[in-house]
Amino acid sequence: MTAFLATYFPRYVEYDFTASLEDRLDQVSAGQTDYKTVLSDFWRDFSAALAETADLRIGEVLERIDAVLAPHLYPPRADGGDPRRCPACGEGRLSMRTARTGGAFIGCSRYPECRYTRPFGPPPEDAEAAPAGERLLGEDGGEPIWLRDGRFGPYVQRGEATADNPKPPRASLPRGWRPEEMTLESALRLLSLPRQVGTHPEDGAPVEAGIGRFGPYVRHGTLYATLPSVEDVWEIGMNRAVELLAQKAAGRRGAGARSALPAGRSLGEHPEGGEIQVMPGRYGPYVKWGKINATIPRERDPETLTLEDALALIEAKTAAPAAGRKGSKGRGTTGKTATAADPAKTAARRTAKKASAKTAAPAPEGTSAGRSATGRTAARKATARPASGKPDRIEE
Repeated sequence: MTAFLATYFPRYVEYDFTASLEDRLDQVSAGQTDYKTVLSDFWRDFSAALAETADLRIGEVLERIDAVLAPHLYPPRADGGDPRRCPACGEGRLSMRTARTGGAFIGCSRYPECRYTRPFGPPPEDAEAAPAGERLLGEDGGEPIWLRDGRFGPYVQRGEATADNPKPPRASLPRGWRPEEMTLESALRLLSLPRQVGTHPEDGAPVEAGIGRFGPYVRHGTLYATLPSVEDVWEIGMNRAVELLAQKAAGRRGAGARSALPAGRSLGEHPEGGEIQVMPGRYGPYVKWGKINATIPRERDPETLTLEDALALIEAKTAAPAAGRKGSKGRGTTGKTATAADPAKTAARRTAKKASAKTAAPAPEGTSAGRSATGRTAARKATARPASGKPDRIEE
Protein backbone atom coordinates (compact mmCIF):
# COMPACT_ATOMS: atom_id res chain seq x y z
CA MET A 1 0.00 0.00 0.00
CA THR A 2 2.81 2.42 0.84
CA ALA A 3 4.49 1.73 -2.50
CA PHE A 4 1.20 2.30 -4.33
CA LEU A 5 0.52 5.63 -2.60
CA ALA A 6 4.11 6.81 -3.01
CA THR A 7 3.93 6.02 -6.74
CA TYR A 8 0.52 7.42 -7.68
CA PHE A 9 -0.35 9.80 -4.81
CA PRO A 10 3.05 11.12 -3.64
CA ARG A 11 1.66 14.42 -2.31
CA TYR A 12 -0.51 12.69 0.28
CA VAL A 13 2.35 10.78 1.89
CA GLU A 14 4.76 13.71 2.07
CA TYR A 15 5.65 15.11 5.49
CA ASP A 16 4.72 18.72 4.64
CA PHE A 17 1.20 17.74 3.52
CA THR A 18 0.40 15.66 6.60
CA ALA A 19 1.80 18.38 8.91
CA SER A 20 -0.28 21.06 7.19
CA LEU A 21 -3.43 18.92 7.40
CA GLU A 22 -2.90 18.34 11.11
CA ASP A 23 -2.67 22.10 11.67
CA ARG A 24 -5.97 22.70 9.88
CA LEU A 25 -7.65 19.92 11.87
CA ASP A 26 -6.44 21.55 15.06
CA GLN A 27 -8.08 24.80 13.91
CA VAL A 28 -11.34 22.91 13.34
CA SER A 29 -11.16 21.52 16.88
CA ALA A 30 -10.58 25.02 18.24
CA GLY A 31 -13.56 26.40 16.29
CA GLN A 32 -11.35 28.68 14.18
CA THR A 33 -12.11 26.93 10.84
CA ASP A 34 -15.24 25.34 9.38
CA TYR A 35 -14.73 21.59 8.93
CA LYS A 36 -16.72 21.63 5.69
CA THR A 37 -14.18 24.01 4.16
CA VAL A 38 -11.33 21.67 5.12
CA LEU A 39 -13.11 18.62 3.66
CA SER A 40 -14.02 20.50 0.48
CA ASP A 41 -10.44 21.61 -0.10
CA PHE A 42 -9.10 18.10 0.50
CA TRP A 43 -11.64 16.38 -1.72
CA ARG A 44 -11.20 18.83 -4.61
CA ASP A 45 -7.52 18.01 -5.00
CA PHE A 46 -7.86 14.33 -4.12
CA SER A 47 -10.69 13.65 -6.61
CA ALA A 48 -8.58 15.22 -9.37
CA ALA A 49 -5.72 12.84 -8.50
CA LEU A 50 -8.13 9.89 -8.57
CA ALA A 51 -9.34 10.86 -12.03
CA GLU A 52 -5.78 10.68 -13.33
CA THR A 53 -5.50 7.01 -12.25
CA ALA A 54 -8.93 5.87 -13.46
CA ASP A 55 -7.63 4.52 -16.78
CA LEU A 56 -4.66 2.63 -15.36
CA ARG A 57 -4.47 -1.09 -16.08
CA ILE A 58 -3.80 -3.51 -13.23
CA GLY A 59 -0.80 -4.91 -15.06
CA GLU A 60 0.70 -1.44 -15.38
CA VAL A 61 0.20 -0.76 -11.67
CA LEU A 62 1.84 -4.06 -10.72
CA GLU A 63 4.84 -3.34 -12.94
CA ARG A 64 5.35 0.07 -11.34
CA ILE A 65 5.07 -1.28 -7.80
CA ASP A 66 7.28 -4.24 -8.68
CA ALA A 67 9.97 -1.84 -9.91
CA VAL A 68 9.74 0.31 -6.78
CA LEU A 69 10.03 -2.74 -4.48
CA ALA A 70 12.68 -4.53 -6.56
CA PRO A 71 15.55 -3.90 -4.07
CA HIS A 72 13.41 -5.42 -1.33
CA LEU A 73 11.90 -8.32 -3.31
CA TYR A 74 14.98 -9.28 -5.34
CA PRO A 75 18.12 -8.50 -3.31
CA PRO A 76 21.54 -9.21 -4.88
CA ARG A 77 22.56 -12.86 -4.85
CA ALA A 78 25.72 -14.06 -3.17
CA ASP A 79 26.92 -15.72 -6.40
CA GLY A 80 26.37 -12.53 -8.41
CA GLY A 81 23.62 -14.07 -10.52
CA ASP A 82 20.40 -12.43 -11.67
CA PRO A 83 18.12 -12.18 -8.61
CA ARG A 84 15.07 -12.25 -10.87
CA ARG A 85 16.00 -15.51 -12.59
CA CYS A 86 13.52 -18.28 -11.77
CA PRO A 87 15.27 -20.90 -9.59
CA ALA A 88 12.96 -23.65 -10.88
CA CYS A 89 13.19 -23.41 -14.68
CA GLY A 90 16.20 -21.11 -14.99
CA GLU A 91 14.58 -19.27 -17.91
CA GLY A 92 11.65 -17.28 -16.54
CA ARG A 93 11.77 -13.90 -14.80
CA LEU A 94 10.32 -13.42 -11.33
CA SER A 95 7.75 -10.69 -10.80
CA MET A 96 4.98 -9.70 -8.41
CA ARG A 97 1.52 -11.16 -9.04
CA THR A 98 -1.86 -11.03 -7.32
CA ALA A 99 -4.11 -13.94 -6.39
CA ARG A 100 -7.84 -14.09 -6.96
CA THR A 101 -8.27 -15.09 -3.33
CA GLY A 102 -6.45 -11.96 -2.18
CA GLY A 103 -2.86 -11.01 -1.46
CA ALA A 104 0.26 -10.96 -3.61
CA PHE A 105 3.03 -13.45 -4.35
CA ILE A 106 6.13 -13.84 -6.51
CA GLY A 107 5.77 -16.02 -9.61
CA CYS A 108 7.58 -17.04 -12.78
CA SER A 109 6.88 -15.31 -16.11
CA ARG A 110 6.74 -18.71 -17.88
CA TYR A 111 3.50 -19.73 -16.20
CA PRO A 112 1.80 -22.14 -16.84
CA GLU A 113 4.85 -24.04 -18.16
CA CYS A 114 6.65 -23.17 -14.91
CA ARG A 115 4.59 -23.03 -11.72
CA TYR A 116 7.26 -21.74 -9.36
CA THR A 117 5.93 -19.36 -6.71
CA ARG A 118 7.05 -18.04 -3.34
CA PRO A 119 5.55 -15.76 -0.69
CA PHE A 120 5.57 -12.02 -1.24
CA GLY A 121 8.74 -10.51 0.22
CA PRO A 122 12.45 -11.27 0.16
CA PRO A 123 13.36 -14.84 -0.84
CA PRO A 124 13.93 -17.20 2.12
CA GLU A 125 17.40 -18.62 2.56
CA ASP A 126 16.25 -22.12 1.59
CA ALA A 127 14.01 -20.96 -1.28
CA GLU A 128 15.79 -23.18 -3.80
CA ALA A 129 15.95 -26.16 -1.44
CA ALA A 130 12.21 -26.81 -1.27
CA PRO A 131 11.25 -30.04 -3.10
CA ALA A 132 8.97 -30.02 -6.13
CA GLY A 133 5.29 -29.83 -5.29
CA GLU A 134 5.99 -28.09 -1.98
CA ARG A 135 6.08 -24.41 -1.10
CA LEU A 136 6.52 -22.57 2.18
CA LEU A 137 3.82 -19.91 2.41
CA GLY A 138 5.14 -18.37 5.62
CA GLU A 139 4.90 -18.83 9.38
CA ASP A 140 2.12 -18.40 11.90
CA GLY A 141 2.75 -18.62 15.62
CA GLY A 142 6.22 -20.01 15.00
CA GLU A 143 4.91 -22.87 12.83
CA PRO A 144 5.55 -23.17 9.07
CA ILE A 145 2.53 -23.10 6.77
CA TRP A 146 3.09 -25.35 3.76
CA LEU A 147 1.41 -25.74 0.39
CA ARG A 148 1.84 -29.31 -0.79
CA ASP A 149 0.60 -31.62 -3.52
CA GLY A 150 -0.81 -34.82 -2.12
CA ARG A 151 -2.44 -38.00 -3.32
CA PHE A 152 -5.84 -36.33 -3.63
CA GLY A 153 -4.67 -32.91 -4.84
CA PRO A 154 -3.10 -29.76 -3.37
CA TYR A 155 -3.54 -28.92 0.31
CA VAL A 156 -2.17 -26.63 3.00
CA GLN A 157 -0.63 -27.86 6.23
CA ARG A 158 0.34 -26.32 9.54
CA GLY A 159 3.65 -27.54 10.94
CA GLU A 160 5.30 -30.90 10.36
CA ALA A 161 4.25 -34.45 11.14
CA THR A 162 6.04 -35.75 14.25
CA ALA A 163 5.75 -38.72 16.57
CA ASP A 164 3.69 -36.63 18.99
CA ASN A 165 1.65 -35.04 16.19
CA PRO A 166 1.42 -37.58 13.34
CA LYS A 167 -1.50 -35.76 11.67
CA PRO A 168 -0.93 -31.99 11.66
CA PRO A 169 -3.86 -29.75 10.63
CA ARG A 170 -4.50 -29.88 6.89
CA ALA A 171 -7.07 -28.45 4.49
CA SER A 172 -7.63 -29.24 0.82
CA LEU A 173 -7.88 -26.40 -1.67
CA PRO A 174 -11.48 -25.77 -2.74
CA ARG A 175 -12.46 -26.20 -6.35
CA GLY A 176 -11.38 -23.19 -8.39
CA TRP A 177 -8.49 -22.21 -6.08
CA ARG A 178 -5.18 -22.36 -7.94
CA PRO A 179 -2.09 -23.48 -5.98
CA GLU A 180 0.13 -20.87 -7.60
CA GLU A 181 -2.15 -18.12 -6.24
CA MET A 182 -2.18 -19.35 -2.64
CA THR A 183 -0.91 -16.94 0.01
CA LEU A 184 -0.33 -17.23 3.73
CA GLU A 185 -3.58 -15.38 4.45
CA SER A 186 -5.72 -17.67 2.28
CA ALA A 187 -4.05 -20.76 3.78
CA LEU A 188 -4.79 -19.59 7.32
CA ARG A 189 -8.43 -19.03 6.35
CA LEU A 190 -8.70 -22.65 5.22
CA LEU A 191 -6.93 -24.00 8.29
CA SER A 192 -9.32 -22.08 10.56
CA LEU A 193 -12.29 -24.13 9.32
CA PRO A 194 -14.80 -25.29 10.35
CA ARG A 195 -16.04 -21.91 11.49
CA GLN A 196 -18.62 -21.71 14.26
CA VAL A 197 -21.45 -19.48 13.06
CA GLY A 198 -23.36 -19.56 16.35
CA THR A 199 -25.75 -21.72 18.37
CA HIS A 200 -29.04 -22.99 16.99
CA PRO A 201 -32.07 -21.30 18.59
CA GLU A 202 -33.99 -24.58 18.96
CA ASP A 203 -31.52 -26.72 20.92
CA GLY A 204 -28.45 -24.54 21.52
CA ALA A 205 -26.23 -26.90 19.51
CA PRO A 206 -23.43 -25.27 17.48
CA VAL A 207 -23.95 -24.36 13.83
CA GLU A 208 -20.75 -24.65 11.80
CA ALA A 209 -19.68 -23.66 8.30
CA GLY A 210 -16.98 -25.51 6.42
CA ILE A 211 -15.80 -26.95 3.12
CA GLY A 212 -16.24 -30.64 2.34
CA ARG A 213 -15.74 -32.89 -0.65
CA PHE A 214 -19.04 -31.68 -2.12
CA GLY A 215 -18.22 -28.02 -1.50
CA PRO A 216 -19.16 -25.41 1.12
CA TYR A 217 -21.81 -26.25 3.71
CA VAL A 218 -23.42 -25.35 7.03
CA ARG A 219 -23.97 -28.07 9.63
CA HIS A 220 -26.24 -28.53 12.60
CA GLY A 221 -25.71 -31.92 14.22
CA THR A 222 -26.03 -34.47 11.41
CA LEU A 223 -27.94 -32.09 9.12
CA TYR A 224 -25.94 -30.48 6.31
CA ALA A 225 -27.04 -27.74 3.90
CA THR A 226 -25.08 -26.64 0.84
CA LEU A 227 -23.82 -23.07 0.52
CA PRO A 228 -23.82 -21.26 -2.86
CA SER A 229 -20.13 -20.27 -2.82
CA VAL A 230 -16.91 -20.85 -0.90
CA GLU A 231 -16.82 -17.25 0.35
CA ASP A 232 -20.16 -17.84 2.12
CA VAL A 233 -18.31 -20.07 4.58
CA TRP A 234 -16.70 -16.99 6.15
CA GLU A 235 -19.57 -14.55 5.57
CA ILE A 236 -22.81 -16.38 6.37
CA GLY A 237 -24.68 -15.33 9.52
CA MET A 238 -27.01 -17.22 11.84
CA ASN A 239 -30.27 -16.08 10.25
CA ARG A 240 -29.31 -17.30 6.81
CA ALA A 241 -27.74 -20.49 8.17
CA VAL A 242 -30.88 -21.42 10.15
CA GLU A 243 -33.01 -20.71 7.07
CA LEU A 244 -30.93 -23.02 4.86
CA LEU A 245 -30.95 -25.76 7.49
CA ALA A 246 -34.74 -25.49 7.84
CA GLN A 247 -35.18 -25.84 4.08
CA LYS A 248 -32.93 -28.88 4.08
CA ALA A 249 -34.85 -30.48 6.95
CA ALA A 250 -38.17 -29.87 5.18
CA GLY A 251 -36.82 -31.52 2.05
CA ARG A 252 -35.73 -34.55 4.04
CA ARG A 253 -39.15 -34.96 5.61
CA GLY A 254 -40.81 -34.68 2.23
CA ALA A 255 -38.73 -37.09 0.19
CA GLY A 256 -36.57 -38.99 2.66
CA ALA A 257 -32.97 -38.17 3.31
CA ARG A 258 -31.43 -41.29 1.85
CA SER A 259 -33.77 -41.73 -1.11
CA ALA A 260 -33.35 -38.10 -2.24
CA LEU A 261 -29.67 -38.55 -3.01
CA PRO A 262 -28.93 -37.60 -6.65
CA ALA A 263 -27.61 -40.41 -8.81
CA GLY A 264 -23.96 -40.54 -9.76
CA ARG A 265 -22.40 -37.91 -7.50
CA SER A 266 -18.70 -38.04 -8.19
CA LEU A 267 -16.20 -38.12 -5.32
CA GLY A 268 -13.11 -38.15 -7.54
CA GLU A 269 -10.72 -40.58 -9.15
CA HIS A 270 -9.49 -43.83 -7.58
CA PRO A 271 -5.67 -43.99 -7.24
CA GLU A 272 -5.75 -47.05 -9.52
CA GLY A 273 -7.95 -45.30 -12.08
CA GLY A 274 -11.68 -44.96 -12.52
CA GLU A 275 -14.29 -42.65 -11.07
CA ILE A 276 -15.79 -43.19 -7.61
CA GLN A 277 -19.46 -42.28 -7.25
CA VAL A 278 -22.11 -42.16 -4.54
CA MET A 279 -25.22 -43.89 -5.86
CA PRO A 280 -28.76 -44.31 -4.47
CA GLY A 281 -29.85 -47.92 -4.19
CA ARG A 282 -32.90 -49.98 -3.34
CA TYR A 283 -31.44 -50.78 0.07
CA GLY A 284 -29.74 -47.44 0.66
CA PRO A 285 -26.89 -45.41 -0.84
CA TYR A 286 -23.63 -47.05 -1.77
CA VAL A 287 -20.20 -46.26 -3.19
CA LYS A 288 -19.52 -47.49 -6.72
CA TRP A 289 -16.10 -48.01 -8.30
CA GLY A 290 -16.15 -50.03 -11.49
CA LYS A 291 -17.84 -53.35 -10.62
CA ILE A 292 -17.34 -52.91 -6.87
CA ASN A 293 -20.28 -51.62 -4.81
CA ALA A 294 -19.74 -50.82 -1.12
CA THR A 295 -22.70 -50.00 1.11
CA ILE A 296 -22.57 -46.75 3.06
CA PRO A 297 -23.33 -47.34 6.77
CA ARG A 298 -26.59 -45.87 8.03
CA GLU A 299 -24.80 -43.70 10.57
CA ARG A 300 -22.91 -41.92 7.78
CA ASP A 301 -24.44 -39.06 5.80
CA PRO A 302 -23.77 -39.80 2.09
CA GLU A 303 -23.80 -36.08 1.29
CA THR A 304 -20.73 -35.47 3.46
CA LEU A 305 -18.85 -38.64 2.53
CA THR A 306 -15.29 -37.83 1.43
CA LEU A 307 -13.08 -39.56 -1.11
CA GLU A 308 -10.93 -40.93 1.72
CA ASP A 309 -14.04 -42.45 3.36
CA ALA A 310 -15.09 -44.02 0.07
CA LEU A 311 -11.63 -45.54 -0.46
CA ALA A 312 -11.82 -47.12 3.01
CA LEU A 313 -15.24 -48.64 2.24
CA ILE A 314 -14.00 -50.00 -1.09
CA GLU A 315 -10.89 -51.47 0.51
CA ALA A 316 -13.00 -53.18 3.19
CA LYS A 317 -15.32 -54.53 0.50
CA THR A 318 -12.52 -55.99 -1.62
CA ALA A 319 -10.79 -57.48 1.44
CA ALA A 320 -13.93 -59.34 2.60
CA PRO A 321 -14.21 -63.03 1.42
CA ALA A 322 -16.77 -63.63 -1.31
CA ALA A 323 -19.95 -65.36 -0.10
CA GLY A 324 -20.72 -68.80 -1.57
CA ARG A 325 -23.59 -69.22 -4.00
CA LYS A 326 -26.68 -71.24 -3.17
CA GLY A 327 -26.99 -74.50 -5.03
CA SER A 328 -23.38 -74.57 -6.15
CA LYS A 329 -22.67 -77.68 -4.05
CA GLY A 330 -22.83 -80.82 -6.11
CA ARG A 331 -22.70 -79.00 -9.48
CA GLY A 332 -19.25 -80.26 -10.27
CA THR A 333 -18.09 -83.66 -11.51
CA THR A 334 -17.49 -84.89 -7.97
CA GLY A 335 -21.11 -84.35 -7.05
CA LYS A 336 -22.35 -86.20 -10.13
CA THR A 337 -20.06 -89.15 -9.47
CA ALA A 338 -21.22 -89.43 -5.89
CA THR A 339 -24.86 -89.43 -6.98
CA ALA A 340 -24.32 -92.08 -9.63
CA ALA A 341 -22.50 -94.36 -7.21
CA ASP A 342 -25.29 -94.30 -4.59
CA PRO A 343 -26.80 -97.88 -4.78
CA ALA A 344 -29.90 -97.03 -2.78
CA LYS A 345 -30.91 -94.24 -5.15
CA THR A 346 -30.16 -96.43 -8.19
CA ALA A 347 -32.35 -99.27 -6.91
CA ALA A 348 -35.17 -96.88 -6.13
CA ARG A 349 -35.12 -95.50 -9.66
CA ARG A 350 -35.18 -99.02 -11.20
CA THR A 351 -38.13 -100.07 -9.02
CA ALA A 352 -40.06 -96.98 -10.03
CA LYS A 353 -39.44 -97.73 -13.72
CA LYS A 354 -40.66 -101.32 -13.38
CA ALA A 355 -43.80 -100.25 -11.55
CA SER A 356 -44.55 -97.71 -14.24
CA ALA A 357 -44.11 -100.30 -16.99
CA LYS A 358 -46.51 -102.81 -15.29
CA THR A 359 -49.29 -100.29 -14.78
CA ALA A 360 -49.10 -98.90 -18.32
CA ALA A 361 -51.91 -100.04 -20.71
CA PRO A 362 -50.80 -102.42 -23.53
CA ALA A 363 -50.75 -100.95 -27.02
CA PRO A 364 -52.87 -102.51 -29.80
CA GLU A 365 -51.05 -105.15 -31.82
CA GLY A 366 -51.72 -103.45 -35.08
CA THR A 367 -49.86 -100.36 -34.19
CA SER A 368 -46.15 -99.78 -34.45
CA ALA A 369 -45.97 -99.38 -30.69
CA GLY A 370 -47.71 -102.75 -30.25
CA ARG A 371 -45.39 -104.50 -32.68
CA SER A 372 -42.38 -103.06 -30.90
CA ALA A 373 -43.66 -104.15 -27.51
CA THR A 374 -44.47 -107.67 -28.81
CA GLY A 375 -41.01 -107.98 -30.28
CA ARG A 376 -39.35 -106.94 -27.06
CA THR A 377 -41.45 -109.43 -25.06
CA ALA A 378 -40.56 -112.29 -27.40
CA ALA A 379 -36.91 -111.42 -27.21
CA ARG A 380 -36.98 -111.53 -23.41
CA LYS A 381 -38.71 -114.94 -23.42
CA ALA A 382 -36.18 -116.33 -25.83
CA THR A 383 -33.36 -115.16 -23.66
CA ALA A 384 -34.95 -116.69 -20.55
CA ARG A 385 -35.26 -120.26 -22.07
CA PRO A 386 -32.81 -122.95 -20.85
CA ALA A 387 -29.74 -123.63 -22.93
CA SER A 388 -30.88 -127.25 -23.61
CA GLY A 389 -33.64 -126.07 -25.93
CA LYS A 390 -36.34 -128.15 -24.13
CA PRO A 391 -39.78 -126.57 -23.82
CA ASP A 392 -40.81 -125.14 -20.54
CA ARG A 393 -42.68 -127.50 -18.25
CA ILE A 394 -46.42 -126.86 -18.22
CA GLU A 395 -48.06 -127.67 -14.99
CA GLU A 396 -51.49 -129.24 -15.16
